[in-house]
Amino acid sequence: MKLNHVPESALQQEPAKWIERFARFGYAAKGIVYILVGILAFQAAFHWGGKVTNSQGALQTVATQPFGRILLFLVALGLIGYVVWQVVQTIWDPEHNDRGAGAIARRFSYVISGLIYASLTWFALRVSLGNPASSGGGSSQQAATLLSKPFGQWLLGLIGVAIISYGFYCFYRAFTRQFQRRLKLDQMSQTTQKWVTRISRFGLFAKGIVALVIGYFVILAARAADPNQIRDTEGALQAIQQQPLGAYLMGITALGLIAYGVFMETQARYRKISP
Repeated sequence: MKLNHVPESALQQEPAKWIERFARFGYAAKGIVYILVGILAFQAAFHWGGKVTNSQGALQTVATQPFGRILLFLVALGLIGYVVWQVVQTIWDPEHNDRGAGAIARRFSYVISGLIYASLTWFALRVSLGNPASSGGGSSQQAATLLSKPFGQWLLGLIGVAIISYGFYCFYRAFTRQFQRRLKLDQMSQTTQKWVTRISRFGLFAKGIVALVIGYFVILAARAADPNQIRDTEGALQAIQQQPLGAYLMGITALGLIAYGVFMETQARYRKISP
């Protein structure tokens, strides 16, 4: 009896396919989170219901809907995929980004992103399984812990600078359309390409604005050695809302966060992933 021979190369490629599925599922879940945050903030800006909240608050809102815990559990599974993808990018550099002076900074950003979304995943899993989970005070508590360490103010200040740098990097990606290099543009129609580019640039610009506001408050907290001045996405949106014409500014920013979520969904579908 003749046995079918499976090429060794095919066996080696199978894990890569699983990693790609994890990555795409992860981008989709991340996009859902940003879309929810943006929708709630947009509704709150014009007093149409909703509320200004962060990622955890958006996930808690999902849990209160019919079949919400089931949906939240699926989102948590997707976020696990995103965390796995960040780990893979950190260790193996599957997309061959380790070139130039920014290689170390890029891998460090994958580590930070992985830790942030691992925490969010744990939060989502707890809420989806019916365990109480508080979304308040996390950033302030972490900042207080850091400030209690030697050179804590300097370290917190450097974190603030890094967040602001990330905000400007979002602007750079938006204005130069650098993100297009990672998309399968040949699989899109001309109309789809045009709208994907517009929405993605708008989303990246809004993400950059939020990052600048968060980084600004982190630096203030470092200078004053006061962790209570720390702001997350929720606090950044509230700060925007308090400005002249704040409702309109927050509404535009909220639409931008929705656009960033759509950009993540585009990554899930069209990103060139080479695990």
